Amino acid sequence: MATATPDPTIRPAMPADLPALHALVERCYRGADNQGWTHEGHLFAGPRSDLASLAAVVAAPDQVILVADAGTGPLASVQVSDAGNGVTYLGLLCVDPDRQAGGLAKRMIAAAEALAVTRFAARMMEMAVINHRPELIAYYQRRGFALTGEVRSLPTGLGQLRADIGLLVMARSLPAGA
Repeated sequence: MATATPDPTIRPAMPADLPALHALVERCYRGADNQGWTHEGHLFAGPRSDLASLAAVVAAPDQVILVADAGTGPLASVQVSDAGNGVTYLGLLCVDPDRQAGGLAKRMIAAAEALAVTRFAARMMEMAVINHRPELIAYYQRRGFALTGEVRSLPTGLGQLRADIGLLVMARSLPAGA
């Protein structure tokens, strides 16, 4: 259930955000409470991220992690990466489970799209969703993403608990001046 908080500001993550951002990502994707729509604990064992990889993204000129912050640290995140040729990649979308169902994920996607257009001159945004997450696929379809038919393999060593996990690529065109 969504918790009432001040309207969060969406901004690029900074190095000082990394410990809280890492904790948010782990809670959303791997938390022991199995809460929230991004949770993958039934599909993967082990961590979803680490401080070093998050720090590398924050420092990279072709990637941005946006965070929503109401003054207490990150409540939500989304990563935008420039894939070249007018294409960006959306990933790491998560909202604190206690604050879900309040429209924050939709705001994060809109902010990611705007950043993709203004910073990377993107015309297309793609993402990959685990094939065993039909509820996430439907969520992104409601936001204008469509399955492309492409399936990508997961890198090895991610702690997959099933051998049949793949990534379904979804994409959507970005409006000019998003």
